[in-house]
Formats: sequence, C-alpha cells, structure tokens
Amino acid sequence: MNILMQSKFNTPNETIPFNKISNADFLPALKSAIEDAKKKVEKLKNNGAPATFENTCAQLDRVNRKVGLIGDTFFNLHGADTNEERQKLAKEISPILTQFSNDLSLDEKLFHRIKAVYDNKQNLELNSEQETLLNKQYKGFVRNGALLNATDKEKLRSIDKRLDELTLQFSENNLEERKLFELWITDKKDLAGLPESALKMAKHQAEKKGKPDQWFFNLDFPMYFPLITYAQNRELRKKIFLAYSSVGIQNNQYDNRTIILEIVKLRKDRANLLGFDTHATYVLAERMAETPDKVTQFLLELLDKAKPFAAQDIQALEKFAKEVDGITDFRRGDVQYYTEKLKKKLYDLDDEMLRPYFKLENVIEGAFLVATKLYGLKFTHNKNIETYHPDVKAYEVFDSENSYVGVFYADFFPRPGKRSGAWMTDFRVQSYYNEDGSVFGFRPHVVIVCNFTPSTPDQPSLLGLDEVLTLFHEFGHALHGLLSDVKYDSLAGTNVYWDFVELPSQIMENWVYEKECLDLFARHYKTNELMPAELITKIRKSSNFQEGRMTLRQLGFSLLDMAWHQTPTDQIKSVEEFEKEILGKIEILPLEQGTNMSSSFSHIFSGGYDAGYYSYKWAEVLDADAFQFFKENGIFNTGIADKFRKNILSQGGSQHPMELYQQFRGQPPSIEALLKRSGLISNL
Repeated sequence: MNILMQSKFNTPNETIPFNKISNADFLPALKSAIEDAKKKVEKLKNNGAPATFENTCAQLDRVNRKVGLIGDTFFNLHGADTNEERQKLAKEISPILTQFSNDLSLDEKLFHRIKAVYDNKQNLELNSEQETLLNKQYKGFVRNGALLNATDKEKLRSIDKRLDELTLQFSENNLEERKLFELWITDKKDLAGLPESALKMAKHQAEKKGKPDQWFFNLDFPMYFPLITYAQNRELRKKIFLAYSSVGIQNNQYDNRTIILEIVKLRKDRANLLGFDTHATYVLAERMAETPDKVTQFLLELLDKAKPFAAQDIQALEKFAKEVDGITDFRRGDVQYYTEKLKKKLYDLDDEMLRPYFKLENVIEGAFLVATKLYGLKFTHNKNIETYHPDVKAYEVFDSENSYVGVFYADFFPRPGKRSGAWMTDFRVQSYYNEDGSVFGFRPHVVIVCNFTPSTPDQPSLLGLDEVLTLFHEFGHALHGLLSDVKYDSLAGTNVYWDFVELPSQIMENWVYEKECLDLFARHYKTNELMPAELITKIRKSSNFQEGRMTLRQLGFSLLDMAWHQTPTDQIKSVEEFEKEILGKIEILPLEQGTNMSSSFSHIFSGGYDAGYYSYKWAEVLDADAFQFFKENGIFNTGIADKFRKNILSQGGSQHPMELYQQFRGQPPSIEALLKRSGLISNL
C-alpha cells in the first residue's frame, strides 16, 4: 500500500516514514489527496446554510492539509536530497499543485462564501485570530484573481504555470552547474596558507573520488570558503572566485539569464493583471513595509549611514594588501583573504583559532541549552524516528513540564543533490483542529538544513564563527515553528509577514557574542577546556570589523532585488548590464567582468524573497531593538523570554506583526539600536 495515502502514520509522533516511501509513491498519493480535497471543497461551497466563519473559513483552512503534507515532504526532499528521478518528478508535481491552488483561488462559488463572511464581519463576534484568518483568506482570493473576468483568470493560470516552471528550472540550473566545477590540486605548495583542517577535508574528498595523491575542491561553501579566505596563491583565489561568482552565465544548458528576464516580465504582467503597477507594489501590500517607497527610503537611509564606513573598510584592505604583498590592483576576489589577514593583525583573531572550540555537536547542544534557559525546552535524540538521509538527526522536543512540543530534524552537511545555503522549513505545521472541527492538537515537525564543514576520518566537524551564527539563525526559525500555538494552520509558525519572519532567527545570533552563552558550549574539542575569556573578548571587539562593507553588500542585494521588481521590463535588455547599472551606483570596488550576482540569486528568483530581500535588514532593526531589551534585563531573563515567546514565537501570523512586537517590547522598534550595534553611528 502507498503509505502516503494513509490517514495516519504509525510512527513516533506520526513522523513521516521516509524509509518506506519511494519516489513512485508521491504522484499517485498527491492526486488522491487532491481529489479528496476537491470533494471537501464541493461539500463546503454547496452547503445550503448561510456562510459563517465556522462552516466556511475554518473548514477551508483545514481542507488541503493532506495535500500540503505530501507536497511539502516532496519539495523538502527535492531541496535537501534530490536526484534525477526527483528532479523529473518535480516538473510533474509542481504544475499539479499550482493548478490545484488556482482551482481554489479562482473558484467563484467558494469566493462568494468567503466574501459573504467578509462583508458581514462587523456583525460577527470574531476574535483577533479569526478576523486575521478571514482577512487573509479574502485578500488571498483577491490577490490570486478572484475578481478577474474569465479571460483574465485563464491568463493568470497560464502565468502561474509558467512561473512555476521557471523558478524550479532556475534552482535546478544552479544545482547542476555547481556540480560541473571541480578543482584538482596536485602540488601541495599551491595550497600554502590553508589551515590543516581544510587540507584534510580536501584530501579526504579526493580519496573518496579515487585520487588519494591529490586535493579536491568544488563550489560547496565549506570547500570554497577556505580557498578564498586563506590561499596565498592569488591566481587560485581568482579562479575559485570567478567560478563561484559566474554560476548561471556560462552560455550552456544551465544558463539562467533568459529565465530571469522571463520571470521578471511574468511577475510584472501578473501584478498588472491584478491591478498593481509593479510586482514590488503587489508583494509589499501584504508586508510590514507596505510600499516600495518605504522600503527604498529605509534602504537609502541605511546606505547613507553605511557607505562612508564601507569606503573606509575598503581603503583599509587596499592599504593593507599593498603593504604586505605589494598589491596595487586590489580586486573583489582579494577581499575575503585580506579581511581575514587584517583581522588577525588587528585583533589577533581568525576563524582557525575559534574552530577547535566549535565542535558541531557542542554547538548544537549549546543552541539547545539556550532554548532550555530561555523557554524551558528539552531536546532528546530519538533514533526510532526515521530520517530522509543518514546524516540527518531527529529530536523530540519537550517543555519544562515534560509535555511534548514537536519534532526537530537537523541536516548539516553538503552532499550531491543538496542545494547550497541554509534554510528552515517544516514537514508538518502545528494544527489545533481536526478536519471535523474537533481538537486535534498536532505539534509541528520542523527541519533546519545547512552546508557546514564536514568531519574527516581524524577530525570532527569544527565550525567557523559564521557557521555557528548560521546554526543559531536557522535554529531561531525552528523555535518559531516549534513554539507555535494558534488555532488555524495557515497562521501557524512561520506563516507571518515576510519582513517579520527573520526576527526570531536573527535575534538568536546575538547570543553567540555573549560570554554567558559561549560558556555553555564553546569547549576545545580535544581538551574540553572552555574558550578563554580573552578569545571571547576578541570576538566581541572584532564583531563590527568591516561592518560598513558588509552592510553595503546586503543593501546592494536588497536594492538590486527592488530594482528587478520595479523597473519597467521593456527597459531591461541584459541581465549583466542591468545589474552593473544598479550595483555600480552602490558598490565601491568595481564589479568583475564575467561575474553576476543575479544569475544565482536563488532567494529572489526561486526562494520566495522576491521584492523581499530587504527583510533581512528590516528585521535587523527589530532584532537589535529586541535584544537590547534582553541585554538591559539579562540575556537569559526568563521574564523577557516569556514575553518574547508569548507575544512573538507562539503567535505565528495571528495578528499584525507590529502589534505583536509592541505587545512584547512596549514600544515601536528604534533603528538607533541597530546603528549602535553595527557601529554606524557617526551621523546620529
């Protein structure tokens, strides 16, 4: 029997039985779930009784739960552990899901029932969560074409189908082209400057590929980073930099340039069809920022603060590179190398000094301990919970009263078939009701997926500081999913405004810089000694090193994203020229010929951050302001933590995020906390 078709899994906490699912199971199970959901929708919309919140809105919220489970499971696997069969299957499954979604959002009879409730909401005694769900459903129908005529509805279906294909192809092109690059080193002298840990990793990879007398590198970040950061061989750094920065523009079958141009045109056409001037206007209508003008004003205000500091940062690197190596033509591929060397000179600190204290198992235990001290959570590894890959570990989560909270999966290492980067997602969201309206009480199953430095036969996985920050960041997203406590699925967990979703993740990074936190887990992997206090002091002192340049980099990404989704598409003729025009006004160092950011900018072309990349900086204002509240009262103050859990983490999207934030903080967020933390304060 196809186990995906079962109504309930006979597994611990109804976790997904990955080992019993084959690729062949997904398509028939999905089609069956969609047919079942359609029958429920027919029953809902043909209900002879007048439309009410309970018989319409609440039921609609639960109607496609099985479809979501199957679809989410498949695409989570497609992102973290794909293969040729899954890639082929994705091209069948994706349009089926899109069509089902369109069938719901363009169903006139269903919309009329939602509209009837919406038009009468002033006479209903709805609580804030119910009203939020009703507003979200009504706007969801309207924003997906419910008010269009029949001809335009078909246009919308066609656009959505094509966008679905293009965004999927963009992501697969990135994955496949990264696989093409292989760097084999035969002379160890070419790797002068690399730390022993990186050499061991490269040697181990070469041995696995049958060439034990060589060293192997590819574009996976744990292999790219040591080369670009430590290799004394400038030509080698240039080679890996150019390869990493030119994915998607190689004039081969994986070239993303025509895909980008078609995506932005279709997004603009879709927005116009729905009555919006631009895709950015469409997206931001349902964001905290509200309008492109507000976003642009916010970004330009930060740019004004950051650019003078960024110029100083670049000048310092250029001067240092000339002093130590006689470099007179400082390039973008030199930045990371001389940043690390200058940091070592100024602060007597580099990543290799920290790695021995950041054994992966200790870091994840540290994240767990932070969650314990703040929220009373306990994480227990359960080997009886099946995972989708041997590298993945599953944990049961309990609260301080030993009540079950959810399941947390951790997937940390790069492998073929796993896309680059780091992300959090869920296999099952928190659900309060059964489909019949009785209390369900299902707790969430979440996963964080990263690409960290792997272990070797003689050394465990030792993380750099950036990797530790990434782990805490994604763990913050996981806590947002795990601690959800709402009544309706579509408001649960991370189903919040996109420019609010990064608050729970980014605030967690702040603890990594605090001695009180590092003392929980930063122990030498050989001696078990705590990280020395002077090393922690160096971390704190260096935390703003090159912050102006890094802020400028993030602002460049954000402004490029906004430009792609605001500029009239008939004015964009070339991906490279358009990017050069936008970033050329922002960046201080010249852009490198033959490189391109947009062609591998998965966040905005296949990851849901379109017209939303600014969210990272927007949420930094929130997280800096929120963590200042902790700092003023103690970073493990349980009273503040309770307020953050009650008003932020547990609430999902049940209220407007600014209302939630002010309930937590007691006041609106202030940009001053971010500027102060970042050291960008000279203009205050």
